[in-house]
Amino acid sequence: MEVLHQRCAGIDVSKRDAKVCLRVQGGRRHPTTRTVTTWGATIADILALREMLLAARVDAVVMESTSNYWKPLYYVLEDAFAVQLVNAREAKNVPGRKTDVSDAEWLADLGAHGLVRASLVPPPPIRQLRELTRLRTTVLRDRTRELQRLEKLLEEAQIKLSSVVTDLNGLSSRAILAALAAGESDPVALAGLARGKLLAKRDALIAALRGAPVSDHHRYLIGLHLRRIDAHTADAADLTVRIEEAMAPFHTLRELMVSIPGISADLATMIIAEIGDDISMFPTAQHLVSWAGVAPGSKESAGRAKPATVRPGNRHLKGAIGIAALAATRSKNTFLAARYHRLVARRGKMRALVAIERSILTAIWHMLTTGTYYQDLGGDYYSRYHPARATRRALRDLRAAGYQVTLTPLPTAS
Repeated sequence: MEVLHQRCAGIDVSKRDAKVCLRVQGGRRHPTTRTVTTWGATIADILALREMLLAARVDAVVMESTSNYWKPLYYVLEDAFAVQLVNAREAKNVPGRKTDVSDAEWLADLGAHGLVRASLVPPPPIRQLRELTRLRTTVLRDRTRELQRLEKLLEEAQIKLSSVVTDLNGLSSRAILAALAAGESDPVALAGLARGKLLAKRDALIAALRGAPVSDHHRYLIGLHLRRIDAHTADAADLTVRIEEAMAPFHTLRELMVSIPGISADLATMIIAEIGDDISMFPTAQHLVSWAGVAPGSKESAGRAKPATVRPGNRHLKGAIGIAALAATRSKNTFLAARYHRLVARRGKMRALVAIERSILTAIWHMLTTGTYYQDLGGDYYSRYHPARATRRALRDLRAAGYQVTLTPLPTAS
């Protein structure tokens, strides 16, 4: 097998240390040597490792992406070596013979022969933006969980507020809950705090609030949940301001993406944080689709193709694209909505939704490659592209409904 890197280092990373295998390719008279050493995880040890690799004239470094422990090593070595970060799933060692030392040797062998595929590690500005957007997503999820805990608490206290209001964090709901936590127990007085459209549900609101007497224990917990929800909201708002500052160099890319139906400014920011601003990292649109995890997998054995699910990919990007695809299916007179309704009848909702995700990512790749805005093909694209097929489909549906149809062509306009 051809050797691409004569001097390659494989690094097996852990929390406390790193096993480093220095592989030097041999020649006719000299065998290939593998030297394994152990290095600490502190910055001083990593800098000493960097000097050792430079002295050994290493031309490639391969390391496994173990939790977040790879980051200090990668960030110190990336400016001096061609560092390849490898997904652990794609560099598994032989079962039953796995040790940290053998893992380091295995990574060095794979890297020397070019048998590993490097993970995408974006430049520092994108890394910072990615950390901010992912943290904001986590904070918003924590706020949602806190609202769910609050709803369970209200059910325990026999307060059926969530059966009348749609949002426990809305203006009226917060006023009612704050009054409950402060000691108010009169259902009529609590219902009088409602605002807007909730005023029309006053009687239902009074009935929902007329439960068993709320104990001091429940009042304390309601106030605690409200404070935690407010803290999460404040953190999310603070992160949003910080994200906008980090997004300053990428406003043009966001303007391109928001022209796609279903993609909002926040979703465009999350997508940029995941794929970066250099689309050349993905040679084709298919590479981007596969990396995101919305490409169909392949499973063939003995010449027979078997059903396979989509490949695993970037779950953060997949989540953002999934929200965009769901919003696009509800848009009016757009190609994406027409494509979804065309596929859902014969492929099901989930497969049709994945197809829309794939279409959106393909459009993003072409837009970022050419720098052009999204040009929608229109909701009548399939009718215009295949008029005879659309006519046959309409006739079939009408006949199935019990109608006899005669087609009369319209006179050609002069």
